[in-house]
Amino acid sequence: MTDIKKREPLLKVEHLKKYFPLTKGFFGKTYAWVKAVDDISFNVNEKETFGLVGESGCGKTTVGKSILRVLRPTGGKIYYNEKEISSISKDMLKTIRRELQLIFQDPYSSLDPRQSVFSILKEAIVSNHMPHSSEEIKRRVDELLTLVELNLFMSYRYPHEMSGGQRQRLGIARALACNPKLIVCDEPVSALDVSIQAQIINLLKNLEEKLGLTYLFIAHDLAVVRNIANRIGIMYLGKIVEIIDADEIFYNSMHPYTKALLSAVPTTDYYIEKKSKRIILKGEVPSPINAPSGCPFHPRCSYATDECKKTIPQLINRGGGHRVACHNI
Repeated sequence: MTDIKKREPLLKVEHLKKYFPLTKGFFGKTYAWVKAVDDISFNVNEKETFGLVGESGCGKTTVGKSILRVLRPTGGKIYYNEKEISSISKDMLKTIRRELQLIFQDPYSSLDPRQSVFSILKEAIVSNHMPHSSEEIKRRVDELLTLVELNLFMSYRYPHEMSGGQRQRLGIARALACNPKLIVCDEPVSALDVSIQAQIINLLKNLEEKLGLTYLFIAHDLAVVRNIANRIGIMYLGKIVEIIDADEIFYNSMHPYTKALLSAVPTTDYYIEKKSKRIILKGEVPSPINAPSGCPFHPRCSYATDECKKTIPQLINRGGGHRVACHNI
């Protein structure tokens, strides 16, 4: 863990914001904004896996799409390899885009059912804008299939002829085709069975070590993220409330929301289960259209004070890179 902290950040996100307008009337007048991502900052070091965890609708997928410039940020800056990419033109972005890839959540809808495995991978290889002969493309396809542990005869199959786990391996192979440095994994195992989830997580970890990859791993399952991430950022209603080392999260987490998430993680240890207390959060997640003033978590927090209702807490370093946004810590 120490050597990872000493590495240079490959990705730096500073005060990122992404707001979506709500319009009405014939002229589409904006009457409100959905604050999907509201002023968040974090770094991802080279050859590190940074996990981004939160409930559905908290804005974590929007963060990934903003980093890849699928969505243009409303505010803030994104630095990749010390280059500011949040506001550069599409033409300039093309030279960087090959190093930034995405693994989708749904391994079926993200694949063209009319294309064979070979055709899907060939398209990704050719998009790298490098000259390739037919022999080189065939060799590269075989290499990618071997990397993701698929049999070579799979290159003649179509997505509907493959299982969910095999399709996700194909999605990973497609992301690897351009030799990326950073891969955004957008809930890559949430649509898979538990046993297949473990296989995909192990595959991603092996590829990270073998190819020197860097991951931004987005998920809602804290137990899954803990098995692959070096550090974890906890998101709530468009904001990051805590950043902590993965190996410390179960015994050193501080934010009330993080503790509530952890209390819902099942454990097979009888004694830990006996000592743990389930934290039931009151109410529902507020709408990002009309987010509460002050700390976004205060309507559901049993420790909330008047200060929590008025002032937004900042992420403060509590030592060793552990950062928490809470007035009562």
